[in-house]
Amino acid sequence: MRRVAIQIGSITFAILALELTLIRWMSQQIRVFAYLSNILLIGAFLGIGLGLGLSRRAPRLVDWAMPLLMILSGILAFAAPLGLTYLSFPDRSVVMWGAEGLRVDETYAENLVAILALFALEAAVFACLGAALGAWFDEAPPLRAYSWDLAGSLLGVLAATALAAFRTSPPWWFAIACVPVIVWHSRRWWSIASAAAVIALSALSIEGALFSPYNRIDLRRGTAGTPWILYANRDNHQRVADLSPAAVANAPEREREAIAASAAGYELPFRLPERRRRALISGAGTGNDVAAALRIGFEHVVAVEIDPAIRDAGKRLHPEHPYSDSRVESVITDARTYLETGGRGAMFDTVCFGLLDSHAMFSSMSTLRLDNYVYTVQAMRRAWSRVAPGGVLTISFAIWKQQFISDRIARNLHEATGRWPRIVTGHSLNEQTFIVDKGMSPARLDAVLAAFRTVKPSSQDVAPSTDDWPYLYLRPGVFPAGYVVTLSAVLLLAIAGARAVFGRGFYSARRFDLPLFFMGAAFLLIETRSVTDLSLLFGSTWMVNSAVFAGVLIVAFCANAYVQKARMPRLGTCMAVLFAALLLSWLITPGILAWLPPAAARLAGVIINTLPIGVAGLIFSILLARSPDPAASLGSNLVGAIVGGVTEYASLWIGLHALTAIAAVFYAAAFIVFRRAAVRAPAALPATGQV
Repeated sequence: MRRVAIQIGSITFAILALELTLIRWMSQQIRVFAYLSNILLIGAFLGIGLGLGLSRRAPRLVDWAMPLLMILSGILAFAAPLGLTYLSFPDRSVVMWGAEGLRVDETYAENLVAILALFALEAAVFACLGAALGAWFDEAPPLRAYSWDLAGSLLGVLAATALAAFRTSPPWWFAIACVPVIVWHSRRWWSIASAAAVIALSALSIEGALFSPYNRIDLRRGTAGTPWILYANRDNHQRVADLSPAAVANAPEREREAIAASAAGYELPFRLPERRRRALISGAGTGNDVAAALRIGFEHVVAVEIDPAIRDAGKRLHPEHPYSDSRVESVITDARTYLETGGRGAMFDTVCFGLLDSHAMFSSMSTLRLDNYVYTVQAMRRAWSRVAPGGVLTISFAIWKQQFISDRIARNLHEATGRWPRIVTGHSLNEQTFIVDKGMSPARLDAVLAAFRTVKPSSQDVAPSTDDWPYLYLRPGVFPAGYVVTLSAVLLLAIAGARAVFGRGFYSARRFDLPLFFMGAAFLLIETRSVTDLSLLFGSTWMVNSAVFAGVLIVAFCANAYVQKARMPRLGTCMAVLFAALLLSWLITPGILAWLPPAAARLAGVIINTLPIGVAGLIFSILLARSPDPAASLGSNLVGAIVGGVTEYASLWIGLHALTAIAAVFYAAAFIVFRRAAVRAPAALPATGQV
């Protein structure tokens, strides 16, 4: 039994580590996947689920996992010469900073085929690994095998978290994923050679880049006034600007005016208030806004930046060395968290959002971007509460001709403060600054803004972004054809694959477990809801996400252990408790918990979000214990997670809160199908408990 435990634990460790690795690396090599990371998660689920279903027929599929991974790695390592790095996603409904839409020389079909081909190749890799898991899963009692599965997955999450914490590069990520496969599961020469090639190809792709838990960061030399340009996940993200008076004076004449105008734009939020005691900068980046606040004479500057590698690049490379100034307090966290709990409620003369935009998702389980919760009405309301009398709240944003984003930010500020912002722009019409003052002299405001052009908001009525619907970048009135076609194609691939593995009629197929299929769809939705809710309470940082994922696995492990050791509870009772827990999470949102003291709110949030996950884990273990084919049932569950992953996109229209109701529908379907099957064939159910 010990050997089986090692085999199951090692393969699930490898699967989890490789899943996280491919999501990170593919997002860095082909920038569109930085915005579609949940599609990659769906591909992993599909592959593992199909592999589990194939395990009895083809247990040695694992021998082809490393060769297929080598092919995928070769494509990714040479994505630039293959023309894939800047592959466009054929949908203009969501702004992806240039990754949306099509270039003149592209066609919709070509891009869709490229995305789906990479998706299918990724799924094939995980199908090979899933077959190995299924083969060993049948060698032990199902609940014991599931415990080892969860333990291996948890160790995989912890290992990936440790590598992220040390800011390691891709070869390390692939090493921890590939070594368990070639040591315990496939010692074929071609597997070993392929694993070595995968690590070498990932090393080849580094090209001097830095790696943070959020981004691949490339630094390139710039020109006068901008000595360095920082790229995040292949996108032009920030510039390290020398805007000091000396730099402006010494700039070439043809560039002096533009550099001076840029300096004025950065300094604007800090020139507005009469008192210059404390400034808060959200999205401090490499330090341009920090340097501007220091030039204006602020006594204390709190610089909040979520990515430590970007902040460290500013420490090393910024010509004005703002982070070395004793007046600067550097804080590594996400902007929303600091607004809620940072600085013990200190007030600021200037609260500045400094060109804060995201080029990555905050979780592979969600359609949210890293900065989505920073720009909601609730976040701006909290920022407004931190503005001292006579102070100012400013938001600087690179609009890039996306008028609806300008309109949405203005609408959010109005909802949060009760006032419409003044909108101005400097030398670049692409960058706008939104200003709301708290009791400032109108004459002073007009005098400071005289050097800037006023922007009139459009008459377009756009929906505000809120904590329930935090989609700042979603274009109003545009049908998401690209998303619909891509997700439909993903579902067709899943259906075709499941049909090939489990048989034509899913409901009547002997090996396809329909109740656990619905359980998988529902569980992914409540897990996604838990990630988003807890991020509002603890922060949208990579460490919080890792802790939530690890917590979900621990809760599932404990639920499974309880079913193993104790008398199996009634399934009907568990379902009743689950629906009560879902109702509780529906009624008590993070917005309601925000009225509690921070510690109490976080404790309550953990309980409210953990309860449905724990009860769902109990139900899963009960159903798995009754299954005549546990490996296939686990595969059915993962295929169901694909439906949950696709359904999560519905939050773009109906909001995140409604995901709980959809999950309840899936759970009800699982219970109804199981009860009908029990009525038709009661003798097939083992006497392990009561329904």
